[in-house]
Amino acid sequence: MADTVTGAPKISQPEFTKIVDKLLGSEGPVFDKNGNFYMVAPEVEKDGAFAGQILKIDLSTCKATVICEPVIDSNGGVPAGCQCDKDNIIWIADMRLGILTMDQSGQFKQFCKVDKDGNVMQGCNDCSFDYDGNLWVTAPAGEISPHPFRSSTEEPFGSVYCVTNKKEVIKVDTGYKFSNGIAVQHKQDGKPWKVIVAETFTKSLWAYDILGSGKVGQKTLWGKLPGDLEGGPDGMDFDEAGNLIVAHWGSSHLEVFGPDGGSPHTRIKCPFSKPSNVHFQPGTSTVYVTEHEFHGLWKFQWEHPGKPQYCDV
Repeated sequence: MADTVTGAPKISQPEFTKIVDKLLGSEGPVFDKNGNFYMVAPEVEKDGAFAGQILKIDLSTCKATVICEPVIDSNGGVPAGCQCDKDNIIWIADMRLGILTMDQSGQFKQFCKVDKDGNVMQGCNDCSFDYDGNLWVTAPAGEISPHPFRSSTEEPFGSVYCVTNKKEVIKVDTGYKFSNGIAVQHKQDGKPWKVIVAETFTKSLWAYDILGSGKVGQKTLWGKLPGDLEGGPDGMDFDEAGNLIVAHWGSSHLEVFGPDGGSPHTRIKCPFSKPSNVHFQPGTSTVYVTEHEFHGLWKFQWEHPGKPQYCDV
């Protein structure tokens, strides 16, 4: 916990083990129901065009195998975030192609081109299931391909969607200066409570009360990341104790917030400068971390097990 005298966060320096590196834009770590591990390399290009990859990682041999390179109408993808559903389908947030689904063989489908209101989907970055089966998705890019690529790093048009458990796609809010990581906070009885959204370039974590499938309350500031260096919050995941572990891109740290947000009570020192996402191995305290300095995947042991994912409950 934070120092009770100074209020400064505790510094934690666990031992990190590198699994793989040189996977360009290393992101999107996820386990499926069978214990297989996947991640993405969104920054891969071919002939100057987007050609992002989805990879399966053998954690015992540290071997990475490309299983999918999504392309739609000659437009390559930029896969960025992944989640697994109860049918063992991997859902992928893609900055160029929107929302994709992928089966165990690596075959993919584009889930939709427009939202419930008929508006063209924005490019997506990360996603998180709640326990009711609703998928909450951040979308910091402009309209999906074939529209020209735009990013909300300067102009605040980043959005948040919900793919409801009835498979409706609802834009629940917009106006973000790069909406990035996303996580769902649940009550002790398993009821979805809040969706937490990272806004990278303001170093902010925003919260919405979940009122139902695709329905949220007012946006409120839930947490702030420390420092004034370039970068900010990226991917994040809850542990069983209710702590939210947030990848703080550009800071060489993961920030750990208590269940009520505010300021981090612990900072986890990383052996790389640009952590991009975190994901617990189911049923364990092992955290897998992706990063953009060496474009690698690492792991470390945390103090608590991870909160079970939707596919595991």
